[in-house]
This record gives sequence, C-alpha cells and structure tokens, in this order.
Amino acid sequence: MENSEIRLLLLDFDGTLADTRRANTLSYVAALGEAGYTLTEEEYAANYFGMRCNEFLTRFGIADPAERERLRLRKIALYPTFFDTVRLNEPLWTFCRQFRAGGGRVWVVSTGSRANIDNVMRHLGIGGPTAEGGVSETGFHSGGTDPAAPLGRVDGILSGADVERPKPAPDCFLEA
Repeated sequence: MENSEIRLLLLDFDGTLADTRRANTLSYVAALGEAGYTLTEEEYAANYFGMRCNEFLTRFGIADPAERERLRLRKIALYPTFFDTVRLNEPLWTFCRQFRAGGGRVWVVSTGSRANIDNVMRHLGIGGPTAEGGVSETGFHSGGTDPAAPLGRVDGILSGADVERPKPAPDCFLEA
C-alpha cells in the first residue's frame, strides 16, 4: 500500500454518534400508552431495543398493519419531545471535528429515519454539509440541518431510505 492515510470516517448515528436510546424508548412507551397498551422502559429495553419499528410492534403483539403504521407515525411525532434525554458522544465528535479540520471527511450512515437524524442533529447543534441543504455530488440528500451548526458539520448523511438494501447489507457503506 502506497498511501494508508485514512480520509473518510463512516459513523452509525443511534448509539454511536448520539445516545438516543432513552428518547426512542420513551416515545414508544408514550405512543403505545396513548393507544391503550402498557409498555415500560425496562420491558422495552430488555425485549425490543434495536428492532426496527415494524418488527418490534409485531413482536409486541400488534397484528394489524394499519395499527402498526398509525403507532409508528405517532412515535415519530412524539420523538422530539424527548430530545432532552439525547446525549452526543462528545469524545467521538471532538475526534471527528479534528479529523475534518485535517482534511478528512465524516459521513453518517444509518438505518434511522432521515427526518429523525436531521432533527436530533439540529437539537445537538450538528449540521449537514451545507447550510442550505440540497443533494450532494453522489446524488444523496446531504444537507437540511441547522445552518448555524455551532458544533460543526458532517460531510454527508446516508439513511436506510437512500439505498435499496439498508444495513446490515453493506450497500450504504459502499455508496458512501
């Protein structure tokens, strides 16, 4: 290998760059509670954490696809109300900022919803690659977060919706 210099970091979002576990848990608990279902934080953490929404709701016992979709949308709507529980992985973000200052590029690669990622990043003070948003040279949406971005920016964001086969398939990593 002639040049082994690392020039690109690909980061997962939920659980890596940001600890969103409690916000996700509380939004599920609240959405299900509004619909008359009982779920505790402990029960969710022990039995369902890490599952995609549809799989979680199916395993939870909600067989009707329309009811699962209604609950999924309500969970998304409630999610920002729990952002006070979200924590930035500050040592990792400090490293990313230094890496970018040295000419490296940092992309978020996540199966999470793009709207959720943008909203959490905005809450944390992190921006996308451009203040005005838009589409990157690769054709993927790469902006749209707060133009102020007091804590800095990432160079791009790929969510599960941006590729045909989301993680754990390698498509999003290869594309980035």
